[in-house]
Amino acid sequence: MTDQINRPAGEAGINRVVLAYSGGLDTSVILKWLQQTYNCEVVTFTADLGQGEELEPARAKAEMMGVKPEHIFVDDLREEFVRDYVFPMMRSNALYEGLYLLGTSIARPLIAKRQIEIAKMVGADAVSHGATGKGNDQVRFELGYYALSPDIKVIAPWREWDLTSRTRLIEFAEQHQIPVSKDKRGQAPFSTDANMLHTSSEGLVLENPWDEVPDYVYSRTVNPEDAPDVPEYITIDFEGGDGVAINGEGMSPATVLSTLNEYGRRHGIGRLDLVENRFVGMKSRGMYETPGGTIYHLAHRGIEQLTLDRGAAHLKDELAPRYAELIYNGFWFSPEREMLQAAIDHSQEKVSGTVRLKLYKGGVYVVGRKSPNSLYSEKVVTFEDDQGAYDQRDAAGFIKLNALRLRLLGRRDQ
Repeated sequence: MTDQINRPAGEAGINRVVLAYSGGLDTSVILKWLQQTYNCEVVTFTADLGQGEELEPARAKAEMMGVKPEHIFVDDLREEFVRDYVFPMMRSNALYEGLYLLGTSIARPLIAKRQIEIAKMVGADAVSHGATGKGNDQVRFELGYYALSPDIKVIAPWREWDLTSRTRLIEFAEQHQIPVSKDKRGQAPFSTDANMLHTSSEGLVLENPWDEVPDYVYSRTVNPEDAPDVPEYITIDFEGGDGVAINGEGMSPATVLSTLNEYGRRHGIGRLDLVENRFVGMKSRGMYETPGGTIYHLAHRGIEQLTLDRGAAHLKDELAPRYAELIYNGFWFSPEREMLQAAIDHSQEKVSGTVRLKLYKGGVYVVGRKSPNSLYSEKVVTFEDDQGAYDQRDAAGFIKLNALRLRLLGRRDQ
């Protein structure tokens, strides 16, 4: 392999590029590749989204590789992530293909937004990411970039270079004195992405959808079989559709989610083995762990059961798959997502109250809910004497009117 890779045609004039940088093997190789290939200055941006890793080593590694200290950004975005991205999404009850809580998808627009902000701040010509040409993340990042900075140049090394395997990446790293973590050679044979909402794992040992996910792949939850034999009960308070307290203790959005993550971890909650349809057209098999998000999602639906009118609730359920698809496909900054968000947020004005949940061996069960805005009337629905709150004779006309067309059809077709 040559020491210098030719610059791609038509991409001259790149002087400074902002790289979404984790400090791992892939993005460290990309950093050096950008410096060589484009003969440009690289600015690194590392986002703390609650992935549970020490991020300062990424700063030290970037500086060692020649990035100026003032051009190394390590930003704590945890509160913004949950407050402005996770919670708005959760208001919709969005599930991609009925199951996936969109943990990776919802992180990408925030990373793209901050990357563009930094690019403008430092006068960069381009932005770059480490997503491959097979996945969804390249789409999510770049749709975000272009929505926020229509004329920005985007460099996607995986679509340009000839480093087509992890072995080639390690060879390149060794050739250019890029430190490679020892576990890269004996690493667990799958790829992971993590943030405060979830951890996803894909590749190699997970690629055959017939094979059960090995237990060592799971990192955020105990095996449900090993979870406590005694159920645990918790409460979540909601105001305007957002969680604000657990067990009566007020918390910030990020603290709500991190606290629920610990409950979910302990009880083995939130594991999902999914074969999904990627936006780029192929099917992929992934394993997702969303411990706190799974609890929160069910709790939110629990408080909506009391506080949303039937028409609003059913319309939300019709909108949710479309909303989920927009997030999954990378259209967070699109007008249609914003339109849906406005409708969803309007529906949440009275979604306040408390939900009680039972956590037990991988399961989450809503066992109680109460709200000052409840539409539930025990007086009307009771099987006991309702003292005239509901006149059962009214149902006869209601049924006959709804049956009219069915009776006419039946008479015609007899």
